[in-house]
Amino acid sequence: MESWFFWALGSAVFAACTAVLAKLGLRGVDADLATLIRTGIIAVLLSLFVAFTGKWSNPLLLSGKNWLFLGLSGLATGASWTCYFRALQLGEASKVAPVDKLSLVLVAVFAVLFLGERPAPREWLGIGLVALGVLVLAMRRG
Repeated sequence: MESWFFWALGSAVFAACTAVLAKLGLRGVDADLATLIRTGIIAVLLSLFVAFTGKWSNPLLLSGKNWLFLGLSGLATGASWTCYFRALQLGEASKVAPVDKLSLVLVAVFAVLFLGERPAPREWLGIGLVALGVLVLAMRRG
């Protein structure tokens, strides 16, 4: 349960469910309103989870740097979800979700630029293949 891979795989499974369930839920609903509803549900569920697992601590004790980067991450998440739901409303989930995964390539580039991470050549090959796959899917006609 403490392996990063286990949690990353869970993230992938739930992200796949998110795309399909969101596409079904967007029928006849504005994408921005749908994003707000989803966000509210997430806030309530995470609040309950943190409270019931005893992980609550005073957020006012966090450093200014923590607040800054968590706040910026929240803004980026909100912008990502807004774009994702709009794309799902306009396009097919099977086309939108793979393009959204271009984020994998961007994370690798940003991690090198801002975090000093250095993926191995084999990892760059995988990242490049993901980028190529996104391009192939994006060029698909229809």
